Amino acid sequence: MALDSAKYQALYRAILPQRFPSIAMADVLSATENSAATDGAVPTAADTDEIRRLLHDCKVLVVGAGGLGCELLKDLALSGFQDLHVIDMDTIDVSNLNRQFLFRLSDVGKPKAVVAAAFIENRVQGAKVTPHYAKIQDMADDFYAQFQLVVCGLDSVEARRWMNAYLVGQADLANPDTIKPMIDGGTEGFNGQARVIIPKITSCYECSLDLFKKQMVYPICTIANTPRLPEHCIEWASVIAWPDHFPDQPVDTDNPKHLRWLYTSASKRAEQFGIRGVTYTLTQGVVKNIIPAIASTNAIIAAACANEALKLVTSCHLHLDNYMMYTGTEGVYTYTYAYSRRADCPVCGQESKHLTVAPQLTLAELLDLLAESPDIQLASPSLRSAHTNRSLYLQAPPQLEQRTRPNLSKPLTELMESGEEIIVTDRRLPIYLSLVVSFSP
Repeated sequence: MALDSAKYQALYRAILPQRFPSIAMADVLSATENSAATDGAVPTAADTDEIRRLLHDCKVLVVGAGGLGCELLKDLALSGFQDLHVIDMDTIDVSNLNRQFLFRLSDVGKPKAVVAAAFIENRVQGAKVTPHYAKIQDMADDFYAQFQLVVCGLDSVEARRWMNAYLVGQADLANPDTIKPMIDGGTEGFNGQARVIIPKITSCYECSLDLFKKQMVYPICTIANTPRLPEHCIEWASVIAWPDHFPDQPVDTDNPKHLRWLYTSASKRAEQFGIRGVTYTLTQGVVKNIIPAIASTNAIIAAACANEALKLVTSCHLHLDNYMMYTGTEGVYTYTYAYSRRADCPVCGQESKHLTVAPQLTLAELLDLLAESPDIQLASPSLRSAHTNRSLYLQAPPQLEQRTRPNLSKPLTELMESGEEIIVTDRRLPIYLSLVVSFSP
């Protein structure tokens, strides 16, 4: 499918404010619309000084300073980028040292972003790296507006979804300065992926959510009333017991004191229901959704991401269109393909998500359905009617959760009309989703 030339003109005005004189926009658009055409269609530039200037002036945000983030910072700095920012909310643990090579034993307990930034500045001449020891969700709009490019090296699907949704939500095709390309890298064991996301132009991360292994989500009715597994008890401690005891303090899964409290509460819950198997390690795995990492996979994916950053900023070659997968389980295998936009994507699509359910379905069962759906995968959805603005169920604050909790056991026919639009919010996304719920005959 041919790409919209006007959209790509907006894109290139956004990320390349001063083009190379030797690159014709018609050539760029022609090559982009026909990726198979390579003879004379790839933009080139002989002026290396101009390339250096573009790299020096481009302000890049690296999200994550863990295994993949360390590799990204090193690759980007050595590629010539000189104005880097890195944001990470985590501190260095001794278990990180085997693959996160910017850290040393003396750094244990220090913020990853701060240590990584200092290391790169010390080793790469001319590189300026500004650290931010914070959560991405806590930064203001002005913070993200200053960057021309965002490169993600995260170990959490939830954080990727938030970052993707935020950038798409901020993008306005009528204002090219708001279009912030996002390069996303991810690894899991010997597998990895790299992709280029141009908000509202290419497919976004949410469009391909069903490709990724669904994070374990446990039905709220089960964990609240009839737990059967140790994971149910841990999830109960996290989503029900913690808010009840600490309504003004969100749980911090990187805080050992918080994890210890969750483990203790889950153990007591398990004892009440005769469930065995709750351990501190399992508690960490359930609440943090730990993804295994291998140093060699991080290096390969980070190199691919840095290469795409170089291509996007300098136009030395066409950027990836738009998804590359890598697997190293049996030899080395890569495959690249263009992932299409979904018209009903809850983040970048233009259509509401339609869902047909049985009329006797309860609101609690609808919430479980939203959590288990592979192309939605919500964690703690809150629902309200778009027509009446009535709150059907709110996850927070605790007072409103208690007030709307009786609705969970009611059939949907008592709460809404068939074909009614429902506004869904969730802590995993900075935007709301539009859901049209219809009843089956």
